[in-house]
Amino acid sequence: MFGAHYIGDLTKILKNIEQSTMGSESADEFEHLFDDIDLTSAKLGKSEDEKNELIAKVLVHLNNIDFQLRDATADVLGDAYEYLIGEFASGAGKKAGEFYTPQPVSQLLAELVTLNNPKLRNVYDPTCGSGSLLLRVKRQAEFVGHIYGQEMNPTTYNLARMNMILHDVHFSKFDIKNEDTLEKPQHLGMKFDAIVANPPFSAQWSANPMFMSDDRFSTYGKLAPSSKADLAFVQHMIYHLTEEGTMAVVLPHGVLFRGGAEGHIRQYLIEKMNCLDAVIGLPANIFYGTGIPTCVLVMRKCRKKNDDVLFIDASQHFEKVKTTNVMRPEHISKIVQAYKSRKAEDKYSALAAIEQIKDNDWNLNIPRYVDSFESEDDIDLNALSTQLVELDKDLMDINNKIAGFCKELDIAPPFNSGSK
Repeated sequence: MFGAHYIGDLTKILKNIEQSTMGSESADEFEHLFDDIDLTSAKLGKSEDEKNELIAKVLVHLNNIDFQLRDATADVLGDAYEYLIGEFASGAGKKAGEFYTPQPVSQLLAELVTLNNPKLRNVYDPTCGSGSLLLRVKRQAEFVGHIYGQEMNPTTYNLARMNMILHDVHFSKFDIKNEDTLEKPQHLGMKFDAIVANPPFSAQWSANPMFMSDDRFSTYGKLAPSSKADLAFVQHMIYHLTEEGTMAVVLPHGVLFRGGAEGHIRQYLIEKMNCLDAVIGLPANIFYGTGIPTCVLVMRKCRKKNDDVLFIDASQHFEKVKTTNVMRPEHISKIVQAYKSRKAEDKYSALAAIEQIKDNDWNLNIPRYVDSFESEDDIDLNALSTQLVELDKDLMDINNKIAGFCKELDIAPPFNSGSK
C-alpha cells in the first residue's frame, strides 16, 4: 500500500512534468496542465489510507493495460480518455454540453468539412471544449497540418490539451488558447481550411458597440443581441474561413427565424455574402443536458451566385435509446450523401433558390422548404356510419342483458333502461 508521502510524490511528479518544459517550445502546451488534479480531495476517500488505496488501485490497473505503444496506428490511451470524457458528460447533466459534443454529431461535422477537401492545412474550433470535435476531424481527414482551438473554461481547456497529448498530437501541431473567443479572440488574422463548432446555445456576450469596428462584425452593420451570441459565433467563424474552406456549426433552431438584428445578419450572410450552403435539421434530444432540436449550418465562401441552398430534414432519423435519441452511422451517412448529391428527396431534402428564401423574408425554418407532412389515410364515412350503427345495436343488447340481471337481483340498473 502507498504511504501518505507517495501522494505528495505523485503530485510533485505531475508538477515536474510541467516545469520540465519551462523555457522550451512546448512550455505553453504544458503550463498549468495538471492544475485541476487534486490528489488530496475528500472525493478520493475520507482518510489518507483510503485515498492511497484508491490511487494505488488505479495505478495498478493502468500498469496492467497494454497501450500498444509499438503500434503506430493504435491509440488505446487516447481512445480510453475520450471514452471517459463521454461517460462523464453523459452523467454531468446540463453542464456537459459545454465541454463535449456527442460522437455522432462530431462525426457528422467532420465528414461535412472534409468532403470537399480531405487534406487540410489546418482546422479550427472557436469553442473547442475538450477538443473531441477537433480530433474527430483529424481522424476523418487524410491529413491535417495544424490544430487550433480556443476555450473559455480553464478546466475544460486543460482537458483539451490533455486530449491532444494523449491522442499523440505533437505539441508543435496544436495551439489551444484559454480565453473568451468573442471578447478576446486569440487567432485574429488567421484563416482556416476547416472550421467546426458546437458553441454554447444562446449564450450571453457583451455586444459592446466597440465591436462595430471589429473586422469580424463591422461589415454586417449590426451585432448579434447580447442575450443570444449564436450568430456572433457564426460571424467570427466566417471571418476566419479561407476562400475555399468549409465550416459546419451546430446551433439552436432560433437562428433560422428570429428577427431583429439576427434577421438582418442572416439576410446579409445569404444575400450579400452568399455563403450559406446547407441547413440541416437534427433530431431533438441528442445532446447532453438539453432536449431542444438543433440544426447544422454549413457555409462556404466559394459558392457561385446562382447556387441553391440545400435543406435537409433529418429530425426523424434516429434510434431511441432509453431517454435519449441517437444518430447511428446510417443516419449520418444519409445526411452526408444528401449533402454530397444536392438532390431533392421527398420529405427529406430540398433545394431552395435565393429568391425563394427572399420571398420567405429570409426565414430558414426547414418546414418552409422540406414538406415532411404525412397525409392521413382517407376515411370512408359511409363505412364509419355503418360501424357506429352496429356498435349502437351491440350496446343496446348489452344494456338489455345487464337490465335482466339487475331485475333478477331486484336492484335498479346503473342506467336508464327505457322502461316506463
